[in-house]
Amino acid sequence: MTAILPVVLAGGSGTRLWPLSREHKPKQFLPLVGPQTMLQQTILRLDGLNCRTPFVICNEQHRFLAAEQLRQIDQGEASILLEPMGRNTAPAIALAALQAIAQGDDPLLLVLAADHVIADVPVFHQAIMRARVLALNDHLVTFGIVPDRAETGYGYIERGSPVADGWRVARFVEKPDAQQAAEYLAAGRYYWNSGMFLFKASRYLAELEQHRPDMLAACKAALADAVRDLDFIRIGADAFGQCPSDSIDYAVMEHTQDAVMITLDAGWNDLGAWAALGDVLDDDGNGNSLHGDVLMDGVSDSLIHAESRLVAAVGIQGLVIVETKDAVLVAGKEHVQNVKRIVDQLKDSGRTEHVQHRDAYRPWGVYDCIGSGDRYQVKKITVKPGAKLSVQKHHHRAEHWVVVSGTARVTNGEKTYLVTENESTYIPIGQVHCLENPGVIPLELIEVQSGTYLGEDDIVRLEDRYGRA
Repeated sequence: MTAILPVVLAGGSGTRLWPLSREHKPKQFLPLVGPQTMLQQTILRLDGLNCRTPFVICNEQHRFLAAEQLRQIDQGEASILLEPMGRNTAPAIALAALQAIAQGDDPLLLVLAADHVIADVPVFHQAIMRARVLALNDHLVTFGIVPDRAETGYGYIERGSPVADGWRVARFVEKPDAQQAAEYLAAGRYYWNSGMFLFKASRYLAELEQHRPDMLAACKAALADAVRDLDFIRIGADAFGQCPSDSIDYAVMEHTQDAVMITLDAGWNDLGAWAALGDVLDDDGNGNSLHGDVLMDGVSDSLIHAESRLVAAVGIQGLVIVETKDAVLVAGKEHVQNVKRIVDQLKDSGRTEHVQHRDAYRPWGVYDCIGSGDRYQVKKITVKPGAKLSVQKHHHRAEHWVVVSGTARVTNGEKTYLVTENESTYIPIGQVHCLENPGVIPLELIEVQSGTYLGEDDIVRLEDRYGRA
C-alpha cells in the first residue's frame, strides 16, 4: 500500500499578522487558535490517516523552533529540511520529493501549509482519501475550497469536466477584484485555491522535469550537497541559491495535463490577515473576539488581543487592537490587509520590531529584554531543564547573574560552581563562561549587562551543543 508522506511547508513571515507574527517567530509557530501552534495543529489533524512521519521544510533561522514544537507533540523523528533561502513552493516540494525517493520508495506527498485552519477534520480526512485514489492513478490533485463569500484575497480554481470523485482543473485564476469575485461566486464552478496538494513524488518530479528542468537540476544539486546537522538536513546553499524561485501553481499545476481538483468544505481558513483570525475565534455575542486581559464598554465587531497588559476599549466598532510587549496595532477591520505597509515602514526606518519580539527564543530556552539604557541592559533568562548555553566570551560587556528560581551550573574561567535561588555571580569582560541548568525544573535568572556595546553579535562562541560555534 502506497504510503502518504506529509510535507509541511513552514516558511514565510506572515507580515499581515504583525505585531504577533515576526520574522524570527512567524505565524506558523504561534498558538493563534487553541493551545497548539499552527504547525502543531497541521500535523496533529492528520492523526487517524496512518501517515508517515512528516517532512517539515522551514527557514534555517526557525530550525530550533520547529524542532522543539515537533518534540512537544511527539514528532521528534520528523525530518526537517532547512532552506538556506526562500525559493517559493515549487523548489521546496521538489526537495521533499527527491529526499523521499532517495530513501527508497515513491510515496504520495501530501503537501500542506503550516498556517491553515481546518475546523472539520473528519471531512478533511474524507477529502484526502478521495484524492488518494486519483493520485494513485497518476493525477496531480489539488484541493478547492467551496467559497462562502466573494473573497478577493484568494486565488481561484475553475473546475472542468468530472473525473472519478473530482474534477479536472480548467484553469487557475489570480486574485480577482470585487466584481469578478462576485461573478465567480454566482457561477458556482469556482473554488478558492487552498495551496494543498496530493501526488506521487515521482509524478511531481516528472512534471518538473518537463516544465522546469532548470529548477529540478538546481534542487538535485542542492540536495547532493546537503549535510546532516543534529536533527536537520541542511540543503546546499550555493546550489540552491542558483535555483529559480516559483510557486507550484506557476511551475507545474498550470502546465500539467493531469491536474484534478477535490472539493473541500471543512471550515478552511489560511489566516492571511487579522480579520480572518477573527472569523475563526469565539464570538462574545457582540461580534467581538477577545484574548488576554481585556475590559470593554460599548464595543462591537472588534478583535482585541492583549499579550502582556490590560487593554481597555470604550465605544468602538470594527477595530483590530493587538498589544504585545513592545508594540500596539490599531486598525480598522476593512484595512487589515494593509498592515504589511507598517512592516515595510519598520524595515525602511531600520527598526527591529518586525524582526523579533522582546522575547527571543533559543534552543536552550528564552530571554526577555526587560530594560535597557546607556551602557546597560537587563534580561530575564529562562533555561530549560538539562539545557546548556554555549561556552562563550564577550569583548565589550560584563554580566551579573541573579538566580530567581532553580539551580545554575556556572563555568566562570577555570571555576565551575552552582548558584541557587537568591544567589548571584559576576562574569568579567573577556572571561570564558557558560551557563547550564542541571535540574529538572526551568532555571530563571536576571542578567544585568554593562559595557560599551551590548549587541548580540558580541558573542564569541567557543563550544556549542547546538552547532552554532
